[in-house]
Amino acid sequence: MKIAISIDDAVFKDVEALAKKLHCSRSEVFSTAVKEFVGHEKSRQLLDALNAAYARDETTEEKTVREKAKRAY
Repeated sequence: MKIAISIDDAVFKDVEALAKKLHCSRSEVFSTAVKEFVGHEKSRQLLDALNAAYARDETTEEKTVREKAKRAY
């Protein structure tokens, strides 16, 4: 898919230099960068969700199950 974006001249020059160094197209550089950014954002959202889930206090039932599991282990 083709898109049009606006970027700073300095960023464009950096992308040009990187594409040349890596022997790939500017499109590949941008595509790779966006994939990594999206993946990083998904990971951050998952971590935030996990942190929120584990931040709450343990219920009495959860504490009992955890203690039983520790004794069984």
